[in-house]
Amino acid sequence: MQGNVMLHQRGYAKMFMIFKEDELIGVISFNRIEPLNKTAEIGYWLDEPHQGQGIISQALQALIHHYAQSGELRRFVIKCRVDNPQSNQVALRNGFILEGCLKQAEFLNDAYDDVNLYARIIDSQ
Repeated sequence: MQGNVMLHQRGYAKMFMIFKEDELIGVISFNRIEPLNKTAEIGYWLDEPHQGQGIISQALQALIHHYAQSGELRRFVIKCRVDNPQSNQVALRNGFILEGCLKQAEFLNDAYDDVNLYARIIDSQ
C-alpha cells in the first residue's frame, strides 16, 4: 500500500474507485504512467452485477477527457486477455485501436495467456 501511495504522489500511477450507494463496485487504475511520453496504461474491474451497464465506459471517458484536456496525458493503453470479450469490447467501444497481440504475456491460473494491446491517442492541439 505504501508503494502505491508513493507512486500516486509522484504521478506514476493513479487509482479511481467507483462507488454506487456507498458500495465499492469497481476500479479504474492508471497502472503505469510515463510522464515524459504522456502515456498511461489502464486497468479496470467491475463487480459482476454491475457489468453491462456502461459504468466503466462512462468513468473511462471522463478520466480520458480530464487527463487529455489537462495536457498531462495523450496516449492511453489497455491490455486485456484475448479470452476476455467484455474487456476487449470496453476498449473498442471507447475508441481504442487494436495495435497487436502479445503472445503468452500474462500468467494467470497456471497458464500463460495472450493479451491484446489497444491504444487511443488524443492530441489536444
